[in-house]
Amino acid sequence: MSALTKENVIEVLKTIYDPEIPVNIWDLGLIYDISITDSEINIKMTFTSPTCPMMEDLLQQVHDTVSVISGGRDVNIELVWDPPWDLSRLSDEARLDLDLTEQGW
Repeated sequence: MSALTKENVIEVLKTIYDPEIPVNIWDLGLIYDISITDSEINIKMTFTSPTCPMMEDLLQQVHDTVSVISGGRDVNIELVWDPPWDLSRLSDEARLDLDLTEQGW
């Protein structure tokens, strides 16, 4: 089994963009946790809204993208709503991209 790190997973997650917001899902703060074992990659993620129309597509895209580097591990994605997503989860890069730096965030 190849040595796979959390950073490897983050790198590929940064290639997935929310179709409604021009920021990748990592910098949006949609990924809450990543754990890697010899047999699995487990990802806990959320969305900005439970009514996101692209939810199923993005979940599938995360699964498929991470599967490419999984080294044969199962990829499991758990959709969570607690804690709820809010603007505090945005990375500094996302704040710049969305021009939120002047609002005290």
